[in-house]
Amino acid sequence: MVNTIETYHVPVLLKESVDGLDIQADGTYVDVTFGGGGHSREILGRLGEKGHLYSFDQDADSEANIGETFRDDPRFTFVRSNFRYLANWMRYYGVEQLDGVLADLGVSSHHLDDEQRGFSFRFDAPLDMRMNKRAGMTAADIVNNYDEEQLSTLFHLYGDMRNARRVAKAIVKARDASPILTTTQFIESIDGEIGREREKKELAKVFQALRIEVNQEMEALREMLTAAIRLLRPGGRLSVITYHSVEDRIVKNMLRAGNLEGKMEQDFFGRVTSPMVPLSNKVIVPDEEEQENNPRSRSAKLRISIKQ
Repeated sequence: MVNTIETYHVPVLLKESVDGLDIQADGTYVDVTFGGGGHSREILGRLGEKGHLYSFDQDADSEANIGETFRDDPRFTFVRSNFRYLANWMRYYGVEQLDGVLADLGVSSHHLDDEQRGFSFRFDAPLDMRMNKRAGMTAADIVNNYDEEQLSTLFHLYGDMRNARRVAKAIVKARDASPILTTTQFIESIDGEIGREREKKELAKVFQALRIEVNQEMEALREMLTAAIRLLRPGGRLSVITYHSVEDRIVKNMLRAGNLEGKMEQDFFGRVTSPMVPLSNKVIVPDEEEQENNPRSRSAKLRISIKQ
């Protein structure tokens, strides 16, 4: 079955995120999260004959969404790669400056609905969670090999879990008896530490933390943002949609101050020297209708900044 935008991934804040790029007809743009192609399709539709769009995705499944619309368009280039290598690929294609970069972070609807990938606690599947199935450690590798302290740290940092230490201890105890290889085995290993009244929310946090660690999402995000800011031409725009506090903090700091710490640098005269200026100090969030129609959008935040 060939995925469509509707079956693979519903784009979040589509109009707002692309409007924020202020598309120039002859500009060069990058969508670092192609997914179902929704944002890329919208960008491409606003480009003229001399414009170009490069779209990244490390997941082989996303290539099925390219289709004739993209494949036959000379203005479009698909890059099957992690977006952390943005700078390398732009150098490969001879692109020195960009007019805009868009990123829709987090996990796609497709991954959560795929019964075989291990991203969701709704299905019994191998504990994998790799965006790129060709390489890297799996969630099972982490669950069975990280020590208790490492597990506790990642659940606290990436899952914002108050009971992170107890969850980590339960996992270590369970794996001593038998390796944890499937999502069902993993859920059973922490069953005693997950409150029934908040079961779905707590499990979502645990799975989110594992997914982030498996795919090194925060490291990749930092590298991509650093490269994007350097590649943007003056007046170029960076439009980023986040879904949880850790990635949003990184994006907020980079788009406001141009560095990971969020430190506002000043020159000799006290003038702020940040390479980026937020388009607005107000974060853009989906309206009630979008949140109702697309549950994934409920935690979404859109930030847009302009290169000085």
